[in-house]
Amino acid sequence: MTLIDQFRREPEKKIPAALVAAFLLQTAGALFWAGSAAERIAILERTLAGDQAAIQQVAVLEAQVRAIKDSVDRIEAKLDRGK
Repeated sequence: MTLIDQFRREPEKKIPAALVAAFLLQTAGALFWAGSAAERIAILERTLAGDQAAIQQVAVLEAQVRAIKDSVDRIEAKLDRGK
């Protein structure tokens, strides 16, 4: 075999087992990370839904307090006129 024949030979197309194992471990790690990220997002969405309900309740209470304050102001104005 001459030097030129050695350069013309195609390189071996074997993939080392360590490289395959590394790819498999990285893929498994990525899938595990994606699954845990999805779970964290789901928890945040549930928390946000609960917070939205509390925000709506506070808005209703704020409107009721405002109405009570207006009523008290009217009552006080009537009492002041009666003096």
